[in-house]
Amino acid sequence: MHFLRLLPRHSSLNWIFLVAALAVVTPRAVHAEALLVVEADTGKVLQADNATMPWYPASVTKIMTAYVTLKAVKEGRLSLDTLLTVSPVAASQSPSKMGFRPGIQVTVDNALKMMMVKSANDMAVVLAEGVGGSIDGFSGMMNQTAQKLGMTQTSYVNPNGLPADGQITSARDLAILARAVIRDLPEYEYFMHIPSIRYGRRVTQNFNKLIGRYPGADGFKTGFICASGYNLVASATRNGKRLIAVVLGASSGQARAVRAAQLLERGFGGGLGWLKPALGTVDNLVPIDATPPNLRDEMCNGKRKRPATDEDADVVAANGNASTGESAVAFFTAGLQPPMGKPSEMLAAEAAASEPIPVYTGPTKTGAALIAAVAAEAEKQTPAKRGKKSKIAAKKPDAAAPKAEASAKPAAKPVAVRHANAKPEAAAKPAASAERKPAAKPAAAGDKPAPKPAKPKAAAKPKGETKPAG
Repeated sequence: MHFLRLLPRHSSLNWIFLVAALAVVTPRAVHAEALLVVEADTGKVLQADNATMPWYPASVTKIMTAYVTLKAVKEGRLSLDTLLTVSPVAASQSPSKMGFRPGIQVTVDNALKMMMVKSANDMAVVLAEGVGGSIDGFSGMMNQTAQKLGMTQTSYVNPNGLPADGQITSARDLAILARAVIRDLPEYEYFMHIPSIRYGRRVTQNFNKLIGRYPGADGFKTGFICASGYNLVASATRNGKRLIAVVLGASSGQARAVRAAQLLERGFGGGLGWLKPALGTVDNLVPIDATPPNLRDEMCNGKRKRPATDEDADVVAANGNASTGESAVAFFTAGLQPPMGKPSEMLAAEAAASEPIPVYTGPTKTGAALIAAVAAEAEKQTPAKRGKKSKIAAKKPDAAAPKAEASAKPAAKPVAVRHANAKPEAAAKPAASAERKPAAKPAAAGDKPAPKPAKPKAAAKPKGETKPAG
């Protein structure tokens, strides 16, 4: 009550200070979570909660995999065009992965894009074996790099973050790593914020939901295993100022994105920093000697079915409730600025339109060769109905088979032409319809000499087969 007596008598200001005070003193709901916000250029800490608590990194490990690989590229030990071969070890990794069979080759450039956007565990191993000779050899390089950067709480045993007892980091160390990427690899930093990739007909959006939704979002990587919860290293730039936010142990993919957006918004707004003691720089945060929390029971128990990978399909669960902190208090913690809007609503919206970056196997391709490679991969991924049609054609008289082949071959040519002038996805649909029409004409020609009762049967088979394929 003494606090209220000191307030100005204007009722509006009384409420402002009262709500601001409650925002500071109200305890948070108990949940295993680590949060950190730092300035990218100075390393100044703006907020830190459990920032030096050891944590299982999950797929945010791939930031270090990309850093070590790109440092090797920058130093000339290999190039983005270097071809790497998928080994049996790489092919055996758990999802999420591209699923290439052993012997397939990919460039460093394409492997990095697949790893950072799709979080492909097999591509992480391909890069590790290509740069370090083996998983163990590359893990040693990762650990040496971590020591040089001052990541004193970090150790690696694999390049993709799949569950392993010795795979440990902290929010502090991840912020240090993100700063190193920005500082040391500015020419390759675009790998950290690619909105989406296209492999043949398949388009994969970046699992980092801030990309294309939160204004100025420009990094870095998501991660999830049952033991760690949902992790995110995010960054955004506004008015020339860049911030890094680390969220570890969120309850869902949506929750980690919402939390990161809130942290960034408070950092940009200035918040009520004058009510908090100075926290120094990220390098000077004191590590905690403890065992990483294991969130397996909370994240993956029988009642909460969770995916084995970062490919979650979360539904927006936060609509201004206390767990996400989306309330009127956000108005004050944003430095008395008008609110941006609820992060949960912003991040649930469709990402800003962008053309997916094509990825492919084999050597580096450009121009017409790239268009042809994308079209060829799209043809490979066409539904199985093509095989069924060929079987039907084989049962028909020999005279009709050459006609079907002759009419089917020209249909493949327009696909490449359309890819040159339109999105691959748009070109794929006409291609499919072009394949159906030629197959139907020979059927009609072959049916004329046949008895009338046979006509309905011949026409019914293709229709019944195209439904499941579509």
